[in-house]
Amino acid sequence: MGLTEEELYSKSSQELTSILYEGCLNKLELAIKAIEDKNYLRANYILQRVNDILYRLGAGLNYEAVVIAYQLEALYNYMADKVIEANLKKSIPPLKEVLVILNIIADAWKVACEKNPTVSASQFQKLRQSYEQDFVPYDKPGLDLIE
Repeated sequence: MGLTEEELYSKSSQELTSILYEGCLNKLELAIKAIEDKNYLRANYILQRVNDILYRLGAGLNYEAVVIAYQLEALYNYMADKVIEANLKKSIPPLKEVLVILNIIADAWKVACEKNPTVSASQFQKLRQSYEQDFVPYDKPGLDLIE
């Protein structure tokens, strides 16, 4: 997907994240094909780009959304490790595992964006405050979760 700089700057952060997911999924498919064709130099180049995208996805996380941000960070790191493993061994199964995980995340992201296309900073702040108000920590003294 070739976007001009102007087109990129006109996209919301949600749209940019969708573009990164799409690009990463496409590159994973290309890398699998390159390994199948024993074109290891091409596979290496593509898999480096995949890890670049995973890094950018991780760098774009909003840590004000604490729980989901750390979970996504762990998933991105896990997938990056699997991509490195696949690249070193020129192995397809780790890439297929990454494809499954990334498809789930990308599909969930797409649904979330369709239901709420853009969330402004003030809307996000209200959502966070609402969540924190209703949040009950597990380590609260006297809280017995098993009755």
